[in-house]
Amino acid sequence: MSAAPTVITIEMMRQSLTAAVVSDALDSLGHRRHSPLISLRPTTVQDRVLVGRCRTTLWADMAHPDPKPYELELQAVDACQPDDILVCAANGSNRSGIWGELLSTAARNRGCVGAIVDGMVRDVRQMTAMGFAVWALGTNLLDSLNRQRVIDIDVPVEIGGIEFRSGDLVIADVDGVVVVPRELETEAIRRAWEKVHAENITRDAIRGGMLAGEAYRTYGVL
Repeated sequence: MSAAPTVITIEMMRQSLTAAVVSDALDSLGHRRHSPLISLRPTTVQDRVLVGRCRTTLWADMAHPDPKPYELELQAVDACQPDDILVCAANGSNRSGIWGELLSTAARNRGCVGAIVDGMVRDVRQMTAMGFAVWALGTNLLDSLNRQRVIDIDVPVEIGGIEFRSGDLVIADVDGVVVVPRELETEAIRRAWEKVHAENITRDAIRGGMLAGEAYRTYGVL
């Protein structure tokens, strides 16, 4: 098994890692609660590994006129840095579509690479056309105005029983979403890197005719 590079950049992670292999690495560190227990699925692009850092927003339902429409969600978008991922914790609400084309455009202009939405989104066709990566629970064409709003930003939030903190690393693909706490990131990514490259060796051996059991005994990876 080849050693991992001294520095593994986010772009290198996008090219080589998957959500599943990072999940395995976190399991090996004893951190087994790292993927939300809800059906967050890629809603726009299907063929991408989304990797970036959380920028959290906490949402709440409402049933009265909002005195400051969109105030905090726009603050969160405008504060984005390159490689950020907007994390929208809305407790699975289907009251409205809280993320759409205009927010995606503004976020992308700030360097944001995607959004993970514990709720509904809209403008899926437009977001797909612009290549903005969104994971969500579903769609709802209703505007969030006077239905839902951001009540806090850059605070720890919970999605599907898992905590997301601004600055934590997130990896998402068609298999699901994984969040890597800052304190585990260096070792988890090193282990994930080494495992995915060991899996490549094992796969090549099996394709070459080696039995699966023999390959596992030889390389210790499955």
